[in-house]
Amino acid sequence: MEDTIAAISTALGVGAISIIRVSGTDSIRIVDSIFKGVNLNQVSSHTIHYGYIVDQESVIDEVLVTVMKAPKTFTVEDIVEINAHGGIATTGRILELLLKKGCRLALPGEFTKRAFLNGRIDLIEAESVMELISAKTESARRLSMAGVDGTVSSFIRNLRSKIIELLANIEVNIDYPEYEDIEEMTVQKLDKSIEQIELELENILKNSREGKLIKEGINTSIIGRPNVGKSSILNRLINENKAIVTDIAGTTRDVVEGSIVLDGMLLNLLDTAGIRETENVVEQIGVQKSLELLEQSDLVLVVLNHNESLTEQDFYILDQVKDKNHIIIINKKDLPSQLDYSKLDGTEYIEVSALNNEGIDEIKKKIRELFELEKLENKDLTYLTNARSIALVEKALFSLQEVKQGIEQDMPIDMVEIDLKNVWNLLGEIIGETYQDELIDQLFCQFCLGK
Repeated sequence: MEDTIAAISTALGVGAISIIRVSGTDSIRIVDSIFKGVNLNQVSSHTIHYGYIVDQESVIDEVLVTVMKAPKTFTVEDIVEINAHGGIATTGRILELLLKKGCRLALPGEFTKRAFLNGRIDLIEAESVMELISAKTESARRLSMAGVDGTVSSFIRNLRSKIIELLANIEVNIDYPEYEDIEEMTVQKLDKSIEQIELELENILKNSREGKLIKEGINTSIIGRPNVGKSSILNRLINENKAIVTDIAGTTRDVVEGSIVLDGMLLNLLDTAGIRETENVVEQIGVQKSLELLEQSDLVLVVLNHNESLTEQDFYILDQVKDKNHIIIINKKDLPSQLDYSKLDGTEYIEVSALNNEGIDEIKKKIRELFELEKLENKDLTYLTNARSIALVEKALFSLQEVKQGIEQDMPIDMVEIDLKNVWNLLGEIIGETYQDELIDQLFCQFCLGK
């Protein structure tokens, strides 16, 4: 990390302002070499200066340059940010000049990686930075901020502190058994503490699903036989004519996607091919996709036809969704009824007319109830939301259960200590107290360039 890096931190394209960020030991000197204005080497930290970026005698742009000196910066290195007029040609030319003067083009996420390696942020905070950038809803933003501001990290550190306290007591009891004034770490005392830590880890995993939904949205499949109005319902829910609607059965042969924000939660809607037996090869592929999506969905909207009797395909679909979050929608209530409601065995349903835009608000209301969306606004969103962190918690919980098993089998306390240390190390990997270089490289390469 001894070299000085540079990258464009704003989105490429035409805009009012572009920001080119430079970080490293020589950042101030290099920018000063192409800046016409005050001597940047002599200015105070965290100040902004007006001037021009020049290439010898040629003026490239009129700019504002921000100078921030180590260690009070994001990367804990000297940072200079050039605020130029937005535009691909101008921004690119300034970056080209910086590279010519000795900067290296930053790798994706390298600024944040340096912040992590220099101890400015931990791994949860680093991952949350990227999640904050990609947040699409207010709830997702709040969830990401809980990671960025260290709330989630503090929770993990608190758990590690409890474990290290137990480990310290065990070590003292093992190494200094002759001291009478030291509290003996009995198996019973250890077991009680382990149960409390286990409960906290289980709560993390329990909440992780909700955190995933907040971050990624509720994946919602609209399932039903052909021509029951699935595409029309999708169009009404997103208030857009996204899916093709015809009276011809089997019109939808591939997945059509749309999304809406419902009470701060993203709803990812998928209109699927009608499920039926067919000789058409293309339609068969669409039906297979529908069944696969049904398994992967967080919510299934099952659409039945008010104007037709229930068929074997209807009963098959209803059987497939019985153990999943689902809402039964009976469409075309504007037409004469042919459906025998008694065959639904008292199952709740919502009657709608996609044609007349009736009952759509009832669907949204039911989704709110199923996922308790109204309660999210007041929840403490200290969740782990990425697969890496959740997998580590699962491993930690497994090791903790081995600790409990060892206690139940009256294993020597020093043997139990080994599994407890593993729990401590696994939780350390979540916040980056322990890590492998390959993991760090893989994680930060997913960031956008300039961050």
